[in-house]
Amino acid sequence: MSDRAIVHVTVRGRVQGVGYRAWVEDQAILNDLDGWVRNRTDGSVEAVFAGPPDDVAAMVAACRRGPRAARVDDVTDAPATADQLALRRPGEEFSVLATV
Repeated sequence: MSDRAIVHVTVRGRVQGVGYRAWVEDQAILNDLDGWVRNRTDGSVEAVFAGPPDDVAAMVAACRRGPRAARVDDVTDAPATADQLALRRPGEEFSVLATV
């Protein structure tokens, strides 16, 4: 088993304008995960998390709850690539990226 997982997550519901991205950033940094988070123009939030498989799985589970003000309706996750992880800003372990 690999000692590092990389996962792409898409979260749908009331997840914009409620501090979801900032919450994801805080949780990822607290759990020493690499990656990024951003809003999408369709109203969803997407993120990539990289780190020990159990820690990444716990982060995906946390995304299903989200911060207090959010309403999470659906979370999809799939394996991601190093190229997807590389979208974060150079020199940052975890980035909040511009909306796409």
